[in-house]
Amino acid sequence: MTAEGMTSVSVSYEIRRQLNTMRTTSDHRSVNDLLEDMIRTYKMLKLRGEIDVLQSRIKEHLDIDVHHLAERLNLSPFKV
Repeated sequence: MTAEGMTSVSVSYEIRRQLNTMRTTSDHRSVNDLLEDMIRTYKMLKLRGEIDVLQSRIKEHLDIDVHHLAERLNLSPFKV
């Protein structure tokens, strides 16, 4: 039986041993704390990657010649 908010995951003895080794070397209180920290770090790195992509796209668009953009907008079939 598991506590509320917890899930039961069956892992091999070797995986449990590796998780406990990682926990002790990284000074986490529990394997759950270690896993939460790993997931948080993964999400932050992924988010930083997305931010870098967005910043590069914004920079590409900021390098557009304003006069050229205005001319292109004047060719639009919609009123600007």
